[in-house]
Amino acid sequence: MSIANLPIIVEDELFLYPFMITPIFLNDERNIKALDLALRDDSPVMIVCSKPSRGGEREFDSIYEYGVIGNVMRRVTMPDGRVKILFQGLNRGKIISTIDIDPLIAQVDTVILDEYDINRIKASLSVLKESVKSLSLLNHFFPPDLLRTIDDSNEASRVCDLVCSALHLKKDVAYNFFIQTDLEQKILGIIEYLNAQIETNKLQKEIKTKVSSRIDRANKEYFLKEQLKEIQRELGIDLDKEAQITQYKERLEAKREFMSEDAYKEINKNISKLSKMHTDSAESSITSSYLDWALDMPFGSFSSKKLTVKDVQKELDRDHFGLIKPKSRIVEYFGLKELLHSRGLEDNKGAILCFVGPPGIGKTSLANSISNALKRELVRIALGGLEDVNELRGHRRTYIGAMPGRIVQGLIEAKSMNPVVVLDEIDKIARSYKGDPTAVLLEILDPEQNSKFRDYYLNFHIDLSKVIFIATANDASAIPAPLRDRMEFIWLNSYTPQEKFEIAKRYLWPNELKKHGLQSSEVMIKKDALNLLISDYTRESGVRNLRHRIADILRKSALEILNNQTQKIVITTKNLENYLDKKVFEIEIVSKKNEIGIANGLAWTAVGGDVLKIEALKIKGKGAMQITGQLGDVMKESATIAFSLVKSLIDKGEISIPKNLIQTDKEGEQKAVYDSYDLHIHVPEGATPKDGPSAGITMSVVIASILSDTPIYSNVAMTGEITLSGKVLPIGGLKEKLIAAYKAGVAKAIIPRKNYDRDLKDIPNQVLDNIEIIAVDTIVDVLKAALVK
Repeated sequence: MSIANLPIIVEDELFLYPFMITPIFLNDERNIKALDLALRDDSPVMIVCSKPSRGGEREFDSIYEYGVIGNVMRRVTMPDGRVKILFQGLNRGKIISTIDIDPLIAQVDTVILDEYDINRIKASLSVLKESVKSLSLLNHFFPPDLLRTIDDSNEASRVCDLVCSALHLKKDVAYNFFIQTDLEQKILGIIEYLNAQIETNKLQKEIKTKVSSRIDRANKEYFLKEQLKEIQRELGIDLDKEAQITQYKERLEAKREFMSEDAYKEINKNISKLSKMHTDSAESSITSSYLDWALDMPFGSFSSKKLTVKDVQKELDRDHFGLIKPKSRIVEYFGLKELLHSRGLEDNKGAILCFVGPPGIGKTSLANSISNALKRELVRIALGGLEDVNELRGHRRTYIGAMPGRIVQGLIEAKSMNPVVVLDEIDKIARSYKGDPTAVLLEILDPEQNSKFRDYYLNFHIDLSKVIFIATANDASAIPAPLRDRMEFIWLNSYTPQEKFEIAKRYLWPNELKKHGLQSSEVMIKKDALNLLISDYTRESGVRNLRHRIADILRKSALEILNNQTQKIVITTKNLENYLDKKVFEIEIVSKKNEIGIANGLAWTAVGGDVLKIEALKIKGKGAMQITGQLGDVMKESATIAFSLVKSLIDKGEISIPKNLIQTDKEGEQKAVYDSYDLHIHVPEGATPKDGPSAGITMSVVIASILSDTPIYSNVAMTGEITLSGKVLPIGGLKEKLIAAYKAGVAKAIIPRKNYDRDLKDIPNQVLDNIEIIAVDTIVDVLKAALVK
């Protein structure tokens, strides 16, 4: 590295060397600024030591001019506000000149060793290694691994740094060795220091021997008596320990017939190990903790209730309104299990259920109903943001604070080996340097493997085949493909306003009344007010926010009753706003005026369907097209395809162009209308990201309308992917889209023919009774239905 301007980080405690990869904690502002500057510019950083008695100061005159140049491998912000970095030293560096003081920035040059005689260095290095070995016999400066590294290395400069780092030198002594560029003199200086240490240690050892031999008989008797007292005290503790060991053995034998052979051997081995340990040792505490966890495992404990489909069906119908297809599929799943049980067959090869749908639709609630119907404990494991694989599989016992993974903890908490385990938000697990939790989930959810799941902490196989795993997700596409292969998806779609009304009337309002200690005779809500609450004060696919708004109403009602302002409260459309904040209009009602260049597109979002206005404007120009509205690549491509398709339809004469729009060139020849104007297509609410191919036909209609000056029916909405040949391809999320169209007051909906044939049976009757569904095969069919004739 040549001369460069580098940020400077000051270290008060550690003295670093180029070979080190070291964690460093930063807590002062200038150091953190220097770090951020290095990370922002992707540049190295130089770490220098503060001078003795100048710790905490961050000025150039309070730090050494020599330091270590290296890279920041990782940056982590700690909960206490400190910043932890992993620093990799590369070279020695020297500050040539200062540049800035907040943060410290300096011109730095790499320090190069002086030329040396290789033979003399080899001879000096050999003497240095012998001195290191001699000193290592007298004290514990040099661990065995470090001794081997020093002995095997022939790189003199690195050996010097290794020796100096192990000696824990005072800062000024270490610095004098560090800045020495004459390698031979540096080696000789370190040898001299080592020899002085050897002599000092020999002298200390000799003095200790003499002092020990001069202890008089009285002192010996005193120490012997104290030792005897200590032995007797420890014998008493050992009696308690024996009782503890006996208790562990009794618990183990009581569960032996229910556990696997490897589990018995592992637990028994640790009981034997504990019996040989000193009570006060750290290892004893770790082993005791392990045995407590292992013997708390509910081996042989299972829910004794017989599985019946009738119970599942009854519980689902009691707790949930609507959701006909999801409930039917759940009943089928448990019907198969009941059939297999009745015929004495294994049922652990079935698929894992995964409920997929928008927030608040009832995914976790369905799992609760299953748990209640089966009379099994429910264990919920939140996977959102989980990135440490050991959270699921457990930590190895070599780590401080190790404990079992969440799966094992869930079994212990449930006190059963066959609970219902809900893996919540499985689409939001994350990968990191701590591992990929997906790999553990593959083993947990695979019926071929989970009968021998191994938790790293317990270190024996656990049978998870009797556990009923249920996963939940908002977006199935975000789940890794290998996991998707092991699951069967049950899709939960958006509720219609009528379904929300029934859910609020039957479940939410009575439940919230009970929670708030109110009676139905004290607070009631009119039907029209409840419909207004659903339509104007919530924006969601499910009913979670609706529950929150009902709770808001009841809290204020409870306060009124408490203050004796009234004995009975009736919520109507007129006073509803007194109990709630401002309205949240879910979906805007479509316009009643047919307009040129404005069409209603149907879109799917994570919280349900939506109606998107797509607008177009033409400006005199040369045929360019601009697209705005924070659109994704796929949606931009759809606009390009739509523009090309409309051009071809104009050329074929399938779209009529008014004479007043036709212009001529300099030679008097007529120009195509699309070459005479620039188009600007915009999808409003530009702050919201949008993507997908389903807006293809909508963009085609908008472009055709603006180029032909033909209005678009305002009460028509549409969805469908378009091809260059003009074919309309099927799309996803039709139910949510048509529910959104119904809420927006749309009279007609244009959809692809394949969706009409395949998906129309899933659409609620309330929607089908109020919207005319038009199935189309080509863009020509779309234009006939959408453009005002």
